[in-house]
Amino acid sequence: MFASQLSNHLQAQSHEVVLVSLFNGEGQLKFSGKQIHLNLSTKVRWLDYAGFKKLATIIEDEKPDIIQANAGDTLKYAILSRLLFKWKQPIVFRNASMVSLYIKNPLVKKLNGFLYNKVDAIASVSHQSKADIIQLFPITKDKSKVIPIGIEPKRSGGPDTKSSGSGDFLNKEVQLVHVGGFSFEKNHKGLLNIFKEFLVDYPNAKLKLVGDGPLRKETEDLAESLGIADSVEFMGFQSDPMQYVRESDVFVLPSIIEGLPGVVLEAFFCQTPVVAYDVGGVGEVVIDEETGILVKKNDEEGFVEAIKETIEKPEETKIRVKNAFELVQQEFRNEVIAEKFASYYKEVLDSQPVPYSSGRL
Repeated sequence: MFASQLSNHLQAQSHEVVLVSLFNGEGQLKFSGKQIHLNLSTKVRWLDYAGFKKLATIIEDEKPDIIQANAGDTLKYAILSRLLFKWKQPIVFRNASMVSLYIKNPLVKKLNGFLYNKVDAIASVSHQSKADIIQLFPITKDKSKVIPIGIEPKRSGGPDTKSSGSGDFLNKEVQLVHVGGFSFEKNHKGLLNIFKEFLVDYPNAKLKLVGDGPLRKETEDLAESLGIADSVEFMGFQSDPMQYVRESDVFVLPSIIEGLPGVVLEAFFCQTPVVAYDVGGVGEVVIDEETGILVKKNDEEGFVEAIKETIEKPEETKIRVKNAFELVQQEFRNEVIAEKFASYYKEVLDSQPVPYSSGRL
């Protein structure tokens, strides 16, 4: 999604962009420019010679100046395609997470080290993400830069559409919301434990879980076993998840792995208070007691207390919400982020044997 948003803004800045997707997905990429869907198989990734050739053919036909790989599989395909078919364009990898938390096997580390050694530049989503990849792969130190994720104000809606605000929550039903795929990184199990404890003091509270994924059924079963199923709503995949953030009293993010989650920035823009675990780059935007409340990872009791503080101290919450909104307005709009990417592309291209040319990406 961010790749398509970034592409729109780059195109608006007079760059020509072609957006290529490797695999099929449920979502529709809202990019107004040229899109190419390769429809590759997810089963043969390291050995997909035909897929590598398809990508090389696209590059030969489109003649871009630079290639951006937006995730691990795209990096794999870009590097191996370039090695096999000898195209020359530099590759920028967008590092959007904490890679050390995924790479445990020595063989996997060696294979990924090979890829990072071959990449030309890395744009990490947060300072923590950059430090993490450098610590694991020191070869990346001199080709890494921090460029954060951004938000689309139109997608987020903003404060004018927010219904509840940050007022007196004590005499009304409290609405909590979480947006994210049902994967182990998002820690839905921990969130349900937190919510069960929160219900002790706020028995009328509701938790809306927006998203889908492989662990959804397991999470639904856990809600039943904890006896809180009537208070938890599973909203599934939503084309406009921010409508639920705008309508909620607190956005909660108890993830155990994050790079820099864009949904936090969108919550900031919606002027919805945020409570989150201090993982990855979250603390670079959720500044404790300034733009939200930051909780030590896996401190479920502390997370419950942070939600209560957000609700029970509305004046302090209003100040944090105001600070968060101003932060995202000033630094995290996608048109600003796109300018940073374009500048980085030029820096990378200027360092290559072939000089910067037409701005095709």
